[in-house]
Amino acid sequence: MRRRQFLEIGGTAFAAAIAAKAASAADGSPGEWRNKQSGMAYRRLGKTGFMVSEIVMGGNLISPRNHEHVLAALDMGLNYLDTAPAYGRGASEEGYAAVVKARPRDSFFINTKVSLWDGNRAKLFQDIFDSLSEPERKRIQGQVEEELARRDVLHRDYIGMYNESQPDQVRAAVLANVMSRKYGRKIDRAKHYRQLVIDSTEESLRRLGVDYLDVITCPHGASTPFEVLEYPEVFDAFEKLKKDGKVRHLSVSAHNDPGGVLDAAVDARAYSMAMVAYNIVNHRWVAKALEKAKRHDLGVIAMKSARPVYDARPGRQVDPARVQRIEEAVPGPLKTPQKAYLWCLRNPNLSAVISEMSAVSHVNENLPLAGRGT
Repeated sequence: MRRRQFLEIGGTAFAAAIAAKAASAADGSPGEWRNKQSGMAYRRLGKTGFMVSEIVMGGNLISPRNHEHVLAALDMGLNYLDTAPAYGRGASEEGYAAVVKARPRDSFFINTKVSLWDGNRAKLFQDIFDSLSEPERKRIQGQVEEELARRDVLHRDYIGMYNESQPDQVRAAVLANVMSRKYGRKIDRAKHYRQLVIDSTEESLRRLGVDYLDVITCPHGASTPFEVLEYPEVFDAFEKLKKDGKVRHLSVSAHNDPGGVLDAAVDARAYSMAMVAYNIVNHRWVAKALEKAKRHDLGVIAMKSARPVYDARPGRQVDPARVQRIEEAVPGPLKTPQKAYLWCLRNPNLSAVISEMSAVSHVNENLPLAGRGT
């Protein structure tokens, strides 16, 4: 069953203070403000109504031993924290728990993700695939290759190649999509999709030490539009969590096929926002989807904005032609990653850019970029 429309359900269990701050989601209306400070620039995050800092905090490097710079960022007006169970196998959420204890809960927005959903789906179908006869496997694999060729989603500039596993992720997702038409009934969807979302969210709440989340992201790392449109169990789980006062808004994230996934998120009507890979290299594939998202009031946070032009990981090299593009687009003395963030912030269809900051020095370099993109 395809779920194209999501019914807004009021969360009566939310605290009265949060309800009082919530504003209309219509364009031009006052937003919901947290940690507003004069030195920071803010933009409205689509249907959430959240007024978020133009630079938000990535959580991949946060841990119980590395979170003091988050407090420094909050002191400078940052107000949106992103995390996931997959980051450090829960260490990121545990690190943010220390931040939660140190600052009032209503001084920031927090998002976590359902990290197991996409990998779980792929594994379930891969196990079925491995059990099939060789002729049937060849037939299915042929359909997978046809779909990949038709959509051209593995172009290196579009996919970004932020890690070497991305092509395999896309192939696994497309394989699951193809197989779902014939073999999907073999999977207990209530258990492996709906309940997984609920269980993951409740575990994240415990690790973070909070009563509710402003946003949950599912799928985390969608690779195809199919994953966004064809799994009403995700929306059902979100509805339950929202009724119980545990979550407020639903998001989706995508490194792979970010334009296609963003288009699908708009069409699904269940999502308030999305976080997708967007940068100077993949711009031509994603720009129209960003325009569509803006028209439909779907807030978008750009991720992987600097990775195509700057990669500090040991042994990694960046294409000099890509670096030249950002240097020409944003001339001046800024460092390359800062230029990449600033280039994204020039796009009015974005709400914010996420930065994977791991030290106070990164906070001091990146947060002053807010307000300079307009």
